[in-house]
This record gives sequence, C-alpha cells and structure tokens, in this order.
Amino acid sequence: MLVSQILKTKGDLVFTAAPGDTVAAVAALLHSRRVGALIVLEGDRVAGIVSERDIVRIIAEGGAESLTRPVSACMTREVFYAEPGETLDSLLTRMTDRRIRHLPVCKDERLLGIVSIGDLVKWKISEVEAEADNLKAYIATG
Repeated sequence: MLVSQILKTKGDLVFTAAPGDTVAAVAALLHSRRVGALIVLEGDRVAGIVSERDIVRIIAEGGAESLTRPVSACMTREVFYAEPGETLDSLLTRMTDRRIRHLPVCKDERLLGIVSIGDLVKWKISEVEAEADNLKAYIATG
C-alpha cells in the first residue's frame, strides 16, 4: 500500500496555521477540528508542524502567558515528510522509530496531504484482514 493510495481514500484536507498565530488560537483550532496536529505554513512553504504535545510543553514551561505567544515559539521546525510513492510499512517504521504521530505528505516541496499513525494502523489492519481472507478462501477451495 502506497501513501498516494491512502490519500486518495482519506482525502487531502490539511488544517494549517501561520507562524504568527497565537498558541491559544492554534489550540482552539486543534480542538474544533478534532485533529492532533496542524501544519504551519509560511506562504506555500511548510515552516513547521505543531501538535498537542507542543502546546502542552509550552504551557507547562511558561504557564498561561504562553497562550499569547506565537505558535512559532513551540512548533517543531525539523519536519519529517512522507512522499506519495512510499509504502505504508516504511512510514510505520519511520514514525515508530522517531516517535512521531503525523507526517505531511509532500512532492517537490508541495503539500499534498497528511497522514497520522492512526491512519496507517487502520490501513495496515485492513491489509492484514484482506490477506487473511484470501488465505482462508484459498484453503477452503483446496
């Protein structure tokens, strides 16, 4: 299974923020959109990614005043990407090894979508179930 196939089914909707948006505004957007991370864009360029963990970390370190700071103060600037031609298994390995839960999907520096560890696990389970069903059918037909 390729990332491009997952995006075809999942869709390419990506919620974004700007570096100058406040931590409070980003937290509200994460909550209202029911997502765990937002891509931070400067124009069309990915400047970073901000997750619920980043929000918790800045508030734990700086208290309630942190909510008025720009999200650029807590976003992750070193973003790991997925490419449309990568496999499900390679992304699962990368995300597990690096302990990350969201990967923007880009091609030629153009943002195409985002995948979460939950998306990938869902697809992996479907893949394994389909394989098991095929094996059962093969065994049943002799």
